[in-house]
Amino acid sequence: MNILQNNSEMPYERFLSCGAQSLTNAELLAIILRTGTKEKSATQLSREVLGFFEDGSSDLSSLRRLTLQDLISIPGIGEVKAVKILSLAEISRRLVRERAAQKLIFSSPSSVADYYMEDMRHLETEKAVLVMLDNRMALLREETVSTGTVNCTLLSPREIFIQAMRWNAVNIMLVHNHPSGDPTPSDLDLDITGRICRAGQLLGIRLIDHLIIGDHNWTSLREYGCVPDYDLPED
Repeated sequence: MNILQNNSEMPYERFLSCGAQSLTNAELLAIILRTGTKEKSATQLSREVLGFFEDGSSDLSSLRRLTLQDLISIPGIGEVKAVKILSLAEISRRLVRERAAQKLIFSSPSSVADYYMEDMRHLETEKAVLVMLDNRMALLREETVSTGTVNCTLLSPREIFIQAMRWNAVNIMLVHNHPSGDPTPSDLDLDITGRICRAGQLLGIRLIDHLIIGDHNWTSLREYGCVPDYDLPED
C-alpha cells in the first residue's frame, strides 16, 4: 500500500478510534469521497473542494455554493463524487431547515429568518418569497414571486395580491435575500414595502413583515418601522 492510499484511509481509522469530533472538515469529507487520485489523497482532494472559491471561504458552507460543473472541473472529482458532495450539502440544508421549522413562529422575525436563512443566504441573485397565512398565523402556502439580478428583485404588488387572494390569505409576509450578504434595505426595498402595505390595507390583507436575508444576518422591516406593528397571535 503506498503512502497516498495510507493517508486516504487515516480519517476513517481516526473516526473509529477518536470519534467524528476529532476530525477536520476536510477529513470528514474525505471519508465521504473514500478515495483520492495517484497524486492526491482523499484528504488533499477534499481540501481542494473546500477551497474551490477564490474569496477564501473554505468552510463547509462553501459546499452549498458549488454546482455539479464546479465539482467535476476539479481533477479527481468525477460525477459520482460530485453527486455525493452535493447530496451531503442538501442533507445539511434540510437538517438546518427541519430544526428551524420546529421553532417556526410567523409572528417572530428571528424565527422566520432562521427558517429561510440556509435556503437564501447562498443565492447569487435576489429571490423573493411570499408567505401566505390565515387569521391564526398558520401557513397556507409559500410561493416564489420574483427572481432578480445580483442587486435587484422586481416585486409586483399585483402578482402578490393575486396569489394572496387565490389562497384566501389574511396575512402575508415577504422574504427576500441580498446576495451581497448585507441585509440593509435599499430605497427600492422601502418603496415597494410601503406600496404593498398600502395596497393590502385597501384589500384587507395585512403585510405583517418584510424580511431581508443576508449572510447570517437579517433585517425586519417591521422592526425597521416600515410595516405596521400589528397585534399578532404568537402561534
